Amino acid sequence: MTTLYELADAHPVIGRRWSQDQAPEQERILCLARDALDFIFATGQRYDFEDFFNSSDSRRLPPGGGNAELSERMDVTKRFFEKVREQPELAEEVAQSQAILDAIQYIESTGQQDAFAAYLQHVEANAPPFVVASFDTRETAQSWLANHPHPPDPASVLIANEFHDVVYDRETNLRRLPNSRALKWYLEELVEKEQPVPVASFETREEADAWWRRQSEPASRAWVRVGGEIYLAAYYPNIQHRALFPLSLAHPG
Repeated sequence: MTTLYELADAHPVIGRRWSQDQAPEQERILCLARDALDFIFATGQRYDFEDFFNSSDSRRLPPGGGNAELSERMDVTKRFFEKVREQPELAEEVAQSQAILDAIQYIESTGQQDAFAAYLQHVEANAPPFVVASFDTRETAQSWLANHPHPPDPASVLIANEFHDVVYDRETNLRRLPNSRALKWYLEELVEKEQPVPVASFETREEADAWWRRQSEPASRAWVRVGGEIYLAAYYPNIQHRALFPLSLAHPG
């Protein structure tokens, strides 16, 4: 059985096969493997993953998914890493390949193909860090965490549109919501890759918020100008939440 440590430590087998001139099909395989691993952690399912492989459910055949294209990509990825597992370049690649295979099996067997497909869209759009919930106040968030029967861990949430980590230890029942620097790091990396070009300008934050709420089919992210400051407008379809993040968070004064 793949341990949580092995699941978190499986990325090197992907990195060793990544190259700038690789075939598009291999890039799709490696990206899906990476994203399958990240999906479990981003959605806070490490304990669910562990419990699944400790139960008889892990031996069931996965249910058929409704997304034929994604199912085919997952099958191709499984065949690729089954071959790597049988013919590893390094001894540790056996466990790393198995972790990827177990991650895909978990997603399939628990019927999460649609959620995984949505996560892939989030990643491909280079959207802001994934979150599982949003709260207006810290008190509301604390109440949610205190009363949650199985808090997601690891995961991120928004509190008044500020990022916080969800920390939960099942053995001690420790529950915390520390501040997260994930958005700062994301914005720093984003502006290194692209020039922020606003698609709309507003005099006030209220006008910008109202405009973003009116978008019937919002993009995952878009730059806007509010007064003299640039903001990143973000949309999280998994929780139906829209936010405006000031670019100044990347380089606070």
